[in-house]
Amino acid sequence: MDPLVERAKRGDREATAELVRRSYDAVYRFCARRVGTESAKDVAQETFLTACRSLRRYEGRSSFEVWLFGIAHNLCRKAKRSPTPVSPTDAWRCEPTTEESWLDRRALVEALGSLSGEHLEVVLLHEVEGLTYEEAAQVLGVPAGTVKSRLHHAFAKLRASLQAQGVTR
Repeated sequence: MDPLVERAKRGDREATAELVRRSYDAVYRFCARRVGTESAKDVAQETFLTACRSLRRYEGRSSFEVWLFGIAHNLCRKAKRSPTPVSPTDAWRCEPTTEESWLDRRALVEALGSLSGEHLEVVLLHEVEGLTYEEAAQVLGVPAGTVKSRLHHAFAKLRASLQAQGVTR
């Protein structure tokens, strides 16, 4: 287990503050993609409050960040979703450089918006957050095979949606 986490578990406030500093941006982005930027700050803050209260129960079976994502995931499900939680720039962390790229990005955001919540969640966890199948499964509380299956169906639906919009790459 990360020595910083162990120190925080023993009540070291500096270690706890460092864990928050180290993880806040990732947790905020995670929340913003799910509940929108309006609610993300509140949900991220609640994630860290919950984590601090539960830290002694953290057993290190997953990385600390994956554990935080699990808490954030549960809180995001309870939070009111904004009408458009995924925006073009939030979705993939890169800026298109041409007008054609902007049109493709718009088509991608529309295609992402057509996914069910379960399918969008696995795409965000695996493709955007970079979690492994097993880590995504831990966050969602489902078997890794379910994550793989949902990804397969999500990508099939994304391909069909993008082709219907004329995006052929």
